[in-house]
Amino acid sequence: MAETHDSDIIEHHVEEEMEKKTTSSHVFSSFLERQELSSTQSSHRLLAYSDALISIIATVMILPVAHTKVEDNEELRESVQLLLTTKIAVYLMTFLIVNVAWAAHIRLFQVIVRIDDCLALLNLACMMLITFLPYTFSLMATFPEKVLGILLFCGCVMVIGIIQAVIVVYAFSRPFLLNEQIQISENQSFYKRHILKVIMRVPIMCLFASIFSFIFFQLSYLLLTVVIFLPYISQLLKWCRSKAIGQVEESPDSMLFYTYMPSEPLSKDRVEAFSDGVYAIVATLLILDICEDNVPDPAAVDRKYGGSLIAALQAFGPEYLAYFGSFATVGLLWFVHHSLFLHVTKTTRFMGLLNTFSLAFVGGLPLAYQLTHEFPPNSRNELEAIQISCVIIFFAGIFQLAIWVVALFSEQETLHPYVRYGGREHIFMLAKLALYPSVALGTFFLTCILSKFSASIFHLMEITVPFAFLLLRLLVRVGLALLRLILYPDRSDPKIILEEEDKETRVPFSALVT
Repeated sequence: MAETHDSDIIEHHVEEEMEKKTTSSHVFSSFLERQELSSTQSSHRLLAYSDALISIIATVMILPVAHTKVEDNEELRESVQLLLTTKIAVYLMTFLIVNVAWAAHIRLFQVIVRIDDCLALLNLACMMLITFLPYTFSLMATFPEKVLGILLFCGCVMVIGIIQAVIVVYAFSRPFLLNEQIQISENQSFYKRHILKVIMRVPIMCLFASIFSFIFFQLSYLLLTVVIFLPYISQLLKWCRSKAIGQVEESPDSMLFYTYMPSEPLSKDRVEAFSDGVYAIVATLLILDICEDNVPDPAAVDRKYGGSLIAALQAFGPEYLAYFGSFATVGLLWFVHHSLFLHVTKTTRFMGLLNTFSLAFVGGLPLAYQLTHEFPPNSRNELEAIQISCVIIFFAGIFQLAIWVVALFSEQETLHPYVRYGGREHIFMLAKLALYPSVALGTFFLTCILSKFSASIFHLMEITVPFAFLLLRLLVRVGLALLRLILYPDRSDPKIILEEEDKETRVPFSALVT
């Protein structure tokens, strides 16, 4: 009995020791976890800094285009053709390439939600190379047949891809930095391989482009163009493969991140922040030319105007008018963009692409401002400059409208109920988004017909559009009332109309199109 009692005591002590060790190990692990979490911070400020930096880089590339001088005796049409083959092409390609890098940055930090010092420094290295891309693209445009520009560009993209791969490997080695959905997943290794495979596609494409630059450099430019549309080409190839050999089963985890699907969600906050950055920079760039070119020289004021500063400034009247009109255009396009995304509940990859195209044309507004006051009144160059400005404004607005149309096809997920098809704000939102494209298109055709009054028509458009926005809701209501009176003269009683509208079922937009 004594031996049994002693053995029970020994077992009890052993159990106590094991419990103490287990408790101490839990305490130590929780202590380490607290230490790790205390050394990390939220990624919000890093993302805000990155968005601001990328938006500046994407937008300031318009400056070399806007500052290209065209002589009065030189045909603008020929000069624009020259610009389109060099500087405008460089601007558009650079804007799109930088936006590809920004979209990759969004996807990466949808997976990584917390950062530490190491990740912050790696992100800075990535930003440094992204900001260097416009210079390499300028070299490619200035010396298209030289290999060095292509090699520098491809080298930067490959190093960016390697840095992003290092960020992924580092983050997965510290799971507390990752998205909660990945932290609790049993397939973290699958996530890691899938993301690394997607990230390394672009560097591999650039590696092939750099190799082909020594053999056939035109093919290198084609491969670099493919990089911009690689997600959609990849999705098209996957669709063709599914039709040819049948649907390939994939892990459900692969449908959460890095899918390259047009419906893949993008961070709405970051899309708005990047867009706000572009609009703010474009609005600021407009004043630079006035500060630089429209401050008269004191000696010239004394000599030509007898010391009268007011008389000297009157000579710059067209420049001031162009500045205020261009600023109002940028501000109102931002207002429309703000109204649109106020009612968007989810942004997708395809909507992000359309937003990029819209922002690219918004970035061209400093060029429009520069052209509208550059030439003598009633000249052929002035007419063509105004028409170019109308085209830029039209495409900046029409891509905003396209975002809304795309959102309508999946309105249950992407739009607030008020602006869905049949919602009470639907018609008003349509009118708000269609106003600038309609006015720009109308101004373009009016200037073709009444070419002698092109400048007056254009400036009248810039002045009246802000008032049209102020009165838009009233104009929409009046227009709808007139349509009802014309189409349904027997249903003039508004109460009857409202009752019948309430009884009608609201058919989704996608079902209506089908």
